[in-house]
Amino acid sequence: MNKLIINHLGKHFVTSDTNTMITELEVMHPAAKLIVMAAKAQEQECGDATNLVVSLGGELLQRAEELLKEGIHANDVYKGYELAIDKALESLEKLVCWTCDDLKSTEQLTKCVQTAIASKELGTETVLSKLVAEACVNCMPPTPSKFDTDSVRVTKVQGGYLSQSFVVEGMAIARPTSGMVQSKEKAKVAVYAEGIDLGSTETKGTVLLENADQLMNFTKGEEQKMEEFIRGVRDAGVEVVISGGSISDIALHYMNKYKIMALKISSKFELRRICRTVGATSIIRTGPPIPEECGYVESIKVEEISSQKFSIIKTRDSKISTIVLRSATPNVLDELERAIDNAVHVVRCTALSGKFLPGGGATEIELSHQLQQFGATVPGLEQYAVLKFAEALEVAPKILAENAGHSHVDAITALYAAHEKGEKTAGVDVESSSLVCDAAEKGILDHAKTKEWAIRFTLDAVLTVLKVDQIIMAKQAGGPKGGGDGQRDAD
Repeated sequence: MNKLIINHLGKHFVTSDTNTMITELEVMHPAAKLIVMAAKAQEQECGDATNLVVSLGGELLQRAEELLKEGIHANDVYKGYELAIDKALESLEKLVCWTCDDLKSTEQLTKCVQTAIASKELGTETVLSKLVAEACVNCMPPTPSKFDTDSVRVTKVQGGYLSQSFVVEGMAIARPTSGMVQSKEKAKVAVYAEGIDLGSTETKGTVLLENADQLMNFTKGEEQKMEEFIRGVRDAGVEVVISGGSISDIALHYMNKYKIMALKISSKFELRRICRTVGATSIIRTGPPIPEECGYVESIKVEEISSQKFSIIKTRDSKISTIVLRSATPNVLDELERAIDNAVHVVRCTALSGKFLPGGGATEIELSHQLQQFGATVPGLEQYAVLKFAEALEVAPKILAENAGHSHVDAITALYAAHEKGEKTAGVDVESSSLVCDAAEKGILDHAKTKEWAIRFTLDAVLTVLKVDQIIMAKQAGGPKGGGDGQRDAD
């Protein structure tokens, strides 16, 4: 389910993305901050499963509180939780149900990212997963483990609907070109980091013009210098000039004269990505480029999408792909972008390890089932903590069942019954009235390493809280607050 968040600036967010929630919320309690730090570590490491970190962390702390109230010492809970996580991580390896072995296959990557997208935007996963898979395959390096999440960009277009979205092998920039030339095919590209303008003098001066001839000749020197520069660029074979700063009117005039396309990019980060896309080196001098500094594009042209003009840069063997997203409102576009970001991170994790576990709460219930059997064999008070850890793992299928409109009690009972029969891939069915489905058969998959890191980070935060016996708050800076209305205190 989505949450409506209003941050300190009054901005509204409608999202189900846990990372966005914890970033926008102001968390004050020190113990809760530890859970937030664990979720941020998970986001940085894997980019997905932050919701599992927060929900499982809260559940483990709640179960630990129940044990403490019953008189069990925090050290016994600590040891029991450590035994439980060792057993859980050992069992995870045996639950792998599918492995992605070809990262250049669009079908396999679609299967990898479908569940990550469905967890954010249920109903759009078929369209979005194909877009993400296509974009990732286009820019997948020869060594997949070197895949960079920054290689997949998103350009949002308000207007239209999701099925009109498409992938560009290159970049889509939300601005038109500066000159009269609107399209080029198979062209050389020069990228200038600074603006294309002749520098002004450092000191101010006064020029006295006495007649019309002097006025006419005043700017001819500047015009000649600029024409020499643009002609030199054209003689180098360059047909497209991309500038990181302003392009003067006189420079634009000569670019139009020599049929050179001009494109201005205000962001230095975007300029860096363009250099990667076209294979050019950013130039910081005013002069014609040398051959090694030039890039190449298959095509660059201005297209109008939903009454907005875009410069579409297409290259061969592209190192960057762009997904052009279309939808009706900015809020929906933002949420779709978050879903794509999660999916791209799943691809990055898959490039490092291709193992997948059954999703839909199947893995959590199976781990819970095995931990309950293991807990019965543990001697001492640690047994209670192991059993409570097993209970806490039920939080994932419980939330899924409630969000799908099922009774969580009925769903968890049905799942335990299925896993007792040996159906290890049985998970919650969120699309039909039946409570249980075969997650592996339906393609509901969770990345194994992502799940492992989520459990590790959660338990690190929980065990840190369990080690604490007192919270000591420092005084706020600035001294004590005075009485109201600027008056002195009563005492």
